[in-house]
Amino acid sequence: QVKLEESGGGSVQSGGSLRLSCSAPGSTLDYYAVGWFRQAPGKEREGVACIGSGDGRTFYGEAVAGRFTISRDNAKFTVFLQMSNLRPEDTAVYYCAARKSSWGRREQDYDYWGQGTQVTVSS
Repeated sequence: QVKLEESGGGSVQSGGSLRLSCSAPGSTLDYYAVGWFRQAPGKEREGVACIGSGDGRTFYGEAVAGRFTISRDNAKFTVFLQMSNLRPEDTAVYYCAARKSSWGRREQDYDYWGQGTQVTVSS
């Protein structure tokens, strides 16, 4: 069992930046693919970005490509989501998820989920 904790959410103005962190206290994420997903009010959860274990390949959703960067620091058991040039439509609860595999892009691929962190972007 892996318990995930997100942090770093908050409120920013349009054009601002935030960095989200996903950690697994007491566990290593070395062998886990990790994804970030988000859910806005009244909308379905959507994939934002994911990073594989091993080769560290990445994937970004179309809405965030070029503005968000996912990275991992295995020494700190943490995966980051650097969000830049934020827009009001990025407002959502952001979740990190993990699966003990080299890769995963779909929401249903993931076994472990954090509680989420709120990101609010004002215009």
